[in-house]
Amino acid sequence: MFFSRSLKFILALLLFTGIASALELPATDGKTYDPAAAGDKKAVVLFFVSPFCSTTKSFMKEINQITADYSDRVVVYLVHSDPEITNEVAMEHAILSEVKATVLLDKEQALAKQVQARITPEVVVLSPKTETLYKGRINDLYLGPTKRQRAPTTKDLRDALDAVLGSKPVPAPQEPAQGCKIGGIK
Repeated sequence: MFFSRSLKFILALLLFTGIASALELPATDGKTYDPAAAGDKKAVVLFFVSPFCSTTKSFMKEINQITADYSDRVVVYLVHSDPEITNEVAMEHAILSEVKATVLLDKEQALAKQVQARITPEVVVLSPKTETLYKGRINDLYLGPTKRQRAPTTKDLRDALDAVLGSKPVPAPQEPAQGCKIGGIK
């Protein structure tokens, strides 16, 4: 009886921390991926996006450039967590936006809920041990939901990635993302 309770407690604790089992998500390339698996890289970068969000569109060039600049040292995924987005819509978005990262479909929103993503575009950086190192905006192009600057004056995500790659603490505070809410997430 004690063993059974202890085992249940340990399993519940592991599930709560997100370590118990790997989450496999389908990608537009027909394969499945564990979005938390860093392999031999220093981190995993998860860009939560939506082709229906104009704010996402404003960031696609920078997302592609970050992917190009860092993908030799970090794993990069573009994640669609809106249940309405089909594989075809995600593929069309990837083609039109010239996406350089692997595109994942999180239709059940398991990943978004696990890392508490709520906005598109929003970025989450995970350590190889699946600890959240950074969660927030890419830069300050948007200062509010409808307040866009001509050009960004910060590089929040790049600063965070440079810190992670340099084995330094990620700069704080981490500013929240501005954009569109992920449909269906409460």
